[in-house]
Amino acid sequence: MKATKKTVYEIVLEQILDQLEAGTIPWRKPWQSLGLPANAVSGKAYQGINLLLLGFQSFPTPYWVTFKQAKGLGGSVRKGEKSSVVTFWKLLETVEDGQKKKIPLLRYYRVFNVAQCDGIKLPKHAQPVAPAEVLPVAAADAIVEGWTDCPSIAHGGAQAYYRPSTDAIQMPPREDFHSADTYYSTLFHEMTHSTGHSARLNRGLDSNPQPFGSEDYSKEELVAEFGAAFLSAHAGIDQSQIQNHAAYIQGWVRKLKEQPKLLIQASGQATKAAKLIMGEPSPEKGDS
Repeated sequence: MKATKKTVYEIVLEQILDQLEAGTIPWRKPWQSLGLPANAVSGKAYQGINLLLLGFQSFPTPYWVTFKQAKGLGGSVRKGEKSSVVTFWKLLETVEDGQKKKIPLLRYYRVFNVAQCDGIKLPKHAQPVAPAEVLPVAAADAIVEGWTDCPSIAHGGAQAYYRPSTDAIQMPPREDFHSADTYYSTLFHEMTHSTGHSARLNRGLDSNPQPFGSEDYSKEELVAEFGAAFLSAHAGIDQSQIQNHAAYIQGWVRKLKEQPKLLIQASGQATKAAKLIMGEPSPEKGDS
């Protein structure tokens, strides 16, 4: 009997679940230690779910190539090396009711880290450089202060939350956190939530609030987790210092198995949220 071909969602989910079931939350990977995963030929950093698919891997370089690109750089992929998946959106042109229409379809291709290759001559932009001094608190403050549409942020009490009805973020006092990393990661989580307000990216937080534990509520929490991870990476914050709670991890394993598309959708929305906060244009369909 012929085996059923896996969908892109299933392939991506399989990689993320492997990490979750091993006790690791892949979107809490400190990518900043090497730089964000990027293509060695174009120099372009990967977006959305591709950050997670490539960022949790243990290689000494952030640069990736396809099999063909490795040959084009004068090298080759070593025999037996395992590839990694990168997703992209392809626009399929169709005709409905006499009108042309473009439908985005999720596709994937396979890449190898340059550390899995021999004989590659890296372009200048991909040459190893000495890591610059990172000042995460200053960089994190710059992200918070640079967002001109940021909701009000108040400190006090013992809970961190975003209240859509008043468009306000509430945080415990800074001194109550174990480290600056945990403080800013929590703040970035709530800031990402606030991008869902109808005046911003309109994910229905104020116009159509969902009950705790519902499908949409869970998706929004994952969006906020991804957004916090992306912002933390740009700020140089090491999220690996944040404790991974077993119950939390198992909860996501269950949710993701039930909804394979959840990862792709949530990471895409989180990318838009992070870029809104940092004042950058959102990626278009097709960006990897």
